[in-house]
Amino acid sequence: MVIYVDIDHTICETDASLDYEQAVPWKENIDKVNQLFDDGHTIVYWTARGSGTGIDWRDVTEKQFEKWGVKYHKLILKKPLYNIFIDDRNINTDNFFENFDSFRKDYLKKVNDNIVQLEDINH
Repeated sequence: MVIYVDIDHTICETDASLDYEQAVPWKENIDKVNQLFDDGHTIVYWTARGSGTGIDWRDVTEKQFEKWGVKYHKLILKKPLYNIFIDDRNINTDNFFENFDSFRKDYLKKVNDNIVQLEDINH
Protein backbone atom coordinates (compact mmCIF):
# COMPACT_ATOMS: atom_id res chain seq x y z
CA MET A 1 0.00 0.00 0.00
CA VAL A 2 1.22 3.50 -0.81
CA ILE A 3 0.99 5.84 2.19
CA TYR A 4 1.58 9.59 1.88
CA VAL A 5 2.88 11.35 4.99
CA ASP A 6 3.31 15.07 5.65
CA ILE A 7 6.48 16.26 7.40
CA ASP A 8 6.00 19.44 9.44
CA HIS A 9 3.70 19.06 12.45
CA THR A 10 3.48 15.36 11.59
CA ILE A 11 6.97 13.94 12.22
CA CYS A 12 8.61 17.15 13.45
CA GLU A 13 7.92 20.51 15.03
CA THR A 14 8.60 23.57 12.89
CA ASP A 15 8.22 27.07 14.30
CA ALA A 16 6.10 29.82 12.73
CA SER A 17 9.13 31.31 10.93
CA LEU A 18 9.22 28.17 8.73
CA ASP A 19 12.96 27.84 9.23
CA TYR A 20 12.92 24.16 8.34
CA GLU A 21 16.59 23.74 9.23
CA GLN A 22 15.57 24.24 12.87
CA ALA A 23 12.82 21.58 12.82
CA VAL A 24 12.81 19.25 15.82
CA PRO A 25 12.02 15.59 15.10
CA TRP A 26 9.21 13.73 16.86
CA LYS A 27 10.97 10.38 17.24
CA GLU A 28 7.84 8.53 18.37
CA ASN A 29 5.96 9.54 15.22
CA ILE A 30 8.95 8.76 12.99
CA ASP A 31 9.20 5.31 14.58
CA LYS A 32 5.54 4.60 13.84
CA VAL A 33 5.82 5.55 10.19
CA ASN A 34 9.03 3.51 10.00
CA GLN A 35 7.03 0.52 11.26
CA LEU A 36 4.72 0.90 8.26
CA PHE A 37 7.80 0.96 6.00
CA ASP A 38 9.10 -2.19 7.72
CA ASP A 39 5.66 -3.79 7.25
CA GLY A 40 6.24 -3.48 3.50
CA HIS A 41 4.19 -0.38 2.74
CA THR A 42 5.47 2.28 0.34
CA ILE A 43 6.11 5.51 2.24
CA VAL A 44 6.01 8.79 0.32
CA TYR A 45 6.67 12.00 2.20
CA TRP A 46 4.73 14.88 0.63
CA THR A 47 5.42 18.36 1.97
CA ALA A 48 4.55 21.98 1.27
CA ARG A 49 8.14 23.01 2.03
CA GLY A 50 8.96 25.62 -0.60
CA SER A 51 5.44 25.88 -2.00
CA GLY A 52 4.96 29.49 -0.95
CA THR A 53 8.53 30.72 -1.25
CA GLY A 54 9.93 28.74 -4.16
CA ILE A 55 12.92 27.73 -2.02
CA ASP A 56 14.18 24.21 -2.71
CA TRP A 57 14.29 22.43 0.66
CA ARG A 58 15.12 18.97 -0.74
CA ASP A 59 18.76 18.85 0.41
CA VAL A 60 17.90 20.07 3.92
CA THR A 61 15.00 17.64 4.18
CA GLU A 62 16.98 14.63 2.93
CA LYS A 63 19.79 15.41 5.41
CA GLN A 64 17.22 15.67 8.22
CA PHE A 65 15.69 12.35 7.20
CA GLU A 66 19.11 10.69 7.32
CA LYS A 67 19.92 12.24 10.71
CA TRP A 68 16.46 11.40 12.13
CA GLY A 69 16.43 7.82 10.80
CA VAL A 70 13.40 8.34 8.54
CA LYS A 71 12.68 5.39 6.24
CA TYR A 72 10.97 6.24 2.98
CA HIS A 73 10.74 5.46 -0.71
CA LYS A 74 10.11 8.90 -2.16
CA LEU A 75 10.12 12.57 -1.14
CA ILE A 76 7.86 15.03 -2.97
CA LEU A 77 8.07 18.76 -2.25
CA LYS A 78 5.80 21.68 -3.11
CA LYS A 79 2.50 20.22 -2.01
CA PRO A 80 -0.22 22.78 -2.78
CA LEU A 81 -0.97 25.34 -0.08
CA TYR A 82 -4.43 25.01 1.45
CA ASN A 83 -6.34 25.55 4.69
CA ILE A 84 -8.53 22.46 4.60
CA PHE A 85 -8.02 19.27 2.60
CA ILE A 86 -11.18 17.19 2.15
CA ASP A 87 -10.57 13.69 0.89
CA ASP A 88 -12.07 10.26 1.44
CA ARG A 89 -8.74 8.67 2.46
CA ASN A 90 -7.20 11.28 4.74
CA ILE A 91 -6.44 10.70 8.39
CA ASN A 92 -5.81 13.52 10.85
CA THR A 93 -2.26 13.43 12.24
CA ASP A 94 -3.35 13.39 15.90
CA ASN A 95 -5.94 10.67 15.28
CA PHE A 96 -3.43 8.56 13.36
CA PHE A 97 -0.68 8.62 15.96
CA GLU A 98 -3.03 8.31 18.96
CA ASN A 99 -4.69 5.24 17.41
CA PHE A 100 -1.68 3.84 15.58
CA ASP A 101 -2.03 0.21 16.63
CA SER A 102 -5.68 0.09 15.57
CA PHE A 103 -4.85 1.86 12.33
CA ARG A 104 -2.02 -0.53 11.56
CA LYS A 105 -4.04 -3.62 12.43
CA ASP A 106 -7.50 -2.82 11.04
CA TYR A 107 -7.69 0.27 8.87
CA LEU A 108 -5.00 -0.67 6.37
CA LYS A 109 -6.90 -3.85 5.52
CA LYS A 110 -10.07 -1.85 4.80
CA VAL A 111 -8.46 0.57 2.34
CA ASN A 112 -6.29 -1.97 0.56
CA ASP A 113 -8.99 -2.34 -2.10
CA ASN A 114 -7.30 -0.30 -4.79
CA ILE A 115 -3.63 -1.22 -4.92
CA VAL A 116 -1.34 1.58 -6.07
CA GLN A 117 2.33 0.94 -6.73
CA LEU A 118 5.19 3.41 -6.42
CA GLU A 119 5.61 3.27 -10.20
CA ASP A 120 2.05 4.66 -10.52
CA ILE A 121 3.05 7.90 -8.79
CA ASN A 122 4.00 10.40 -11.49
CA HIS A 123 5.36 13.44 -9.63
